[in-house]
Amino acid sequence: MNVPSLHLTQGTATFAQDEPFQLESGSSLSPIDIRFAVYGELNAAGDNVVLVCHALSGSAEAHEWWPELFAPGAVFSSDRWCVVCANILGSCYGSTGPTSVNPATGAPFGDSFPLVTIGDIVRSQALLLDHLGISRLHAVLGASIGGMQALEWAIRFPSRVERCIAIAATPLSSLGLALNHIQRRAIALHPDLGLRLARELAMSTYKSAELFNERHARNPNRSGEPPWASPTGRFDIAGYLDYQGEIFSRRFDPDTYTAITRAMDLWDPARDPGDVVYENIRARTTLVGISSDWLFPASDVRALAQTLTARGVDCSYREIESAHGHDAFLAEPHHANQLLGEILETSEGASRSRPSVGR
Repeated sequence: MNVPSLHLTQGTATFAQDEPFQLESGSSLSPIDIRFAVYGELNAAGDNVVLVCHALSGSAEAHEWWPELFAPGAVFSSDRWCVVCANILGSCYGSTGPTSVNPATGAPFGDSFPLVTIGDIVRSQALLLDHLGISRLHAVLGASIGGMQALEWAIRFPSRVERCIAIAATPLSSLGLALNHIQRRAIALHPDLGLRLARELAMSTYKSAELFNERHARNPNRSGEPPWASPTGRFDIAGYLDYQGEIFSRRFDPDTYTAITRAMDLWDPARDPGDVVYENIRARTTLVGISSDWLFPASDVRALAQTLTARGVDCSYREIESAHGHDAFLAEPHHANQLLGEILETSEGASRSRPSVGR
């Protein structure tokens, strides 16, 4: 998709060439590359920047995976906002990750790529924004692992964030941890086939039972041969999942999938009893649940919003009504477009009428 109404800049910034980038695991990377895209222009006041954090298999090119939000008349279609999106550390779309060459060996890192956390990802994004001359964010937003990043930004850099919007994001439940574990086990047994199976399992968690029943039910595979007359016994849902696994394996990397899901597993800012990290948040925060999401249940998102409010955070809760499950923020982008438009409008008015955060 073209973005005709916006000036689009894309590039890769390189950091830590002299001093290694220290990871929370104790390892380090030197150098690190961060792939990024910028839509629109920074205004004279420097207060119109919106940082968009992508989900697991996304990239810096936000207009490619959220095109409806850059379409004419949509929330990011004008030059009102300067939208920045960075490919996360550990990915395979231009930033340093398992497919990158390890300077010590001259070969790709592969499964030797060090453990990267959400905190590491956010600190690398902060380096990028410094490089771009951006000191403050009007808003930081994202969904799923992108929402984890948004909240981590508000915790780690409270004086830089005016507004935080996290969609379908909480620390993973034990069920979510179990599902990620199974996906990584499949990849460890057979990287290529395992990645396909991991994607098929993930796609099952991204949707809802209601949607699967509506779209696939017990329909036979689209080849036309009924399951009861076929030696493979394939139903329509099997064909759908196999197709999703196949196309995903062509564009993604098994070791990258492993690295990113591990980062998701580890994210839990208040994991220690008595931890007060949420009290660091000064941004006006909105947590958004999705009614049919069973990977990050709306009840968990609502409970996290209540926890933040109890800790003194200016936090509100919104909910998207959808049968599309966790994937609703991508599958039905009109919900995200309307919601983000409303929140950014409100926060812009509020930021004009009160002192900037951190001053």
